[in-house]
Formats: sequence, structure tokens, C-alpha cells
Amino acid sequence: MLTMYDLTIPALTRGLSVLYEYVSAAGAHADETAQGEDALVKARLAPDMLPFAGQVQRASDNSKNGVSRLTGLAAPSFADTETTFVELHDRIAKTVAFLEGVPQASFEDAAEREVELRFASVTGKMNGQSYLTKFLLPNFYFHIATAHGILRNQGLAIGKRDYLGPLD
Repeated sequence: MLTMYDLTIPALTRGLSVLYEYVSAAGAHADETAQGEDALVKARLAPDMLPFAGQVQRASDNSKNGVSRLTGLAAPSFADTETTFVELHDRIAKTVAFLEGVPQASFEDAAEREVELRFASVTGKMNGQSYLTKFLLPNFYFHIATAHGILRNQGLAIGKRDYLGPLD
């Protein structure tokens, strides 16, 4: 039987490892082309969307803060000041380290735990299972898919296989 832990930590760490590879691919692309690192870090799909760095930051925030909401554990806080691939890699690594350090037992009551969202565009209360399936995971994957789209738009040769990551 799948647990809330099974549905959360492995999915989030896997997605973050894909994002880590995207940052590596962006760095290689910047080194191999005339496109600079700064241009790729700041690239966006539309003027009203976050740039590539913002997508990485939101995927990080979504995962660590989501786990915090589900478990009651305190999540680390990051300042959203990353402007280089090294800094983005570091942020992803710190996020994964936090997630991997969350004890499985912390998710014991997560499905029933009340989660309250208070964002400008999303407010409301729901149980942990609804939060995980209707907000946390869809929002997390949105930012990874958007980061993917930004890099494709900037000429990187990444595809669906890269988005899916290793299938082991």
C-alpha cells in the first residue's frame, strides 16, 4: 500500500534531480554557444512568467514547504537570490538534503492533517491527501515543465525523456 511518504518524498526528489540535470544542461549550453549564463538564468516564456531561476526557486519552495505543511516540520528558508547555475545547483542540493532527512514516520497523519493555503490566487483549507494530489504535486510539476519549456525555447536539445528522468 502506498503511503503519503511514498507519494511525496520520492516524487519530489526525483523531480528535483531532473531539474538539477536541466541546470547542468543549461550550463553546458551556455559554455558551448554564444548565449551567456545570465541570459539563460533570466530567460522566460512570457513577460508575466517567472524566469528560469524563478522556476527552480518555486519548485524548491513548493517541495520543502509542501512537506512542511504535510508533516508539521520546519522547512529551511532560502532567499531567492540565485543568479548562477552554481547557486541553482546548490539550492536544489539543499532542498533534496532537507527532503531526504524527513523521517518517514513524520507522514503518519499527513493524509488527514489540515492544510491551509493563503496565497494571492489560492486560498482555502483541505486535508493533506487533497493538498498533495490537487495542489502540491501539480504545482511542483508545473514549475519543472515550465523550466523545461524555457530551456527548449532557448535552444537546448532536451526532450520528454529528459523530463521523465531515469526509469530505474
